[in-house]
Amino acid sequence: MKYAFIEGHRDAYRVTKMCRWLGVSRSGYYLWRKRAPSARAKQREAVRVALNDTYHAFNRIYGAPRLVRELNDAGISCSLNHVAKLMQIDGLRARNGKDFKFEPAAEAIAGTAENLLARNFQASQPNEKWVSDITYIQVDDGWVYLAVVMDLYSRQIIGWAMADDMKVDLVLDAFNRAVANREVRPGLIVHSDRGVQYRAWEYRKALESCEAAPSMSRKGNCWDNAAMESFFSRLKVEWIYATEYGTLSDAYSSVFEYIEIFYNRMRRHSAIGYVSPAQYEQEYAQCA
Repeated sequence: MKYAFIEGHRDAYRVTKMCRWLGVSRSGYYLWRKRAPSARAKQREAVRVALNDTYHAFNRIYGAPRLVRELNDAGISCSLNHVAKLMQIDGLRARNGKDFKFEPAAEAIAGTAENLLARNFQASQPNEKWVSDITYIQVDDGWVYLAVVMDLYSRQIIGWAMADDMKVDLVLDAFNRAVANREVRPGLIVHSDRGVQYRAWEYRKALESCEAAPSMSRKGNCWDNAAMESFFSRLKVEWIYATEYGTLSDAYSSVFEYIEIFYNRMRRHSAIGYVSPAQYEQEYAQCA
């Protein structure tokens, strides 16, 4: 668990310092990194991700007992002791106690950007505003992760990637695919949450190379990226929850079918007049 914490915060703190804080050796940490993650380790990481998402979704109000109930109701098995320990490690505290402090943690500040999007999810043309986020999908031996980039003009998914970990390459692959599929102009706003992947130097450099303006949700405010939250909700309700996936390859094929065949080209979207994202962009091209 301590090594996992170090891995998840490498972009914010030096490994040497974190090892000293947690009372572990650097050599032990690097040996741990070389080992392939076990199914149990993947399960623990998936619970940690879901816990953080749920904690922020409820505006940091819930403590461990209520968070356990929310996670269990969502089909994520976890115990009170496990959740309490994860909250302690990640510095998550319910803000219903007298000793709750609102000072931002250092790892939540490094590499962050202003909220340029400001919940304005409307765009006047393609490639004016993009939003991105990560979600997780259960497979037989744990979890896989999906990163998505959406163009807010048409709500079309223009880039996505899947992997069995949540390293920065996941969001980089999704972003690079979006860039390859579109005509990017300087000033493009690319919005995300404050996840460590989006604060990583490699990701910020990719945005800079395209002269795109990074934008990030305020801390603990999932509604600042509501368009992506809505897409992930639809994806899971309409598609993911109805199927059991054995492997990453199974999940990838299914997500490909949903995004590339159904969602982008067929699904009628209420935000764009009940036409598909592809049709909405086609109509724009004809009028341009």
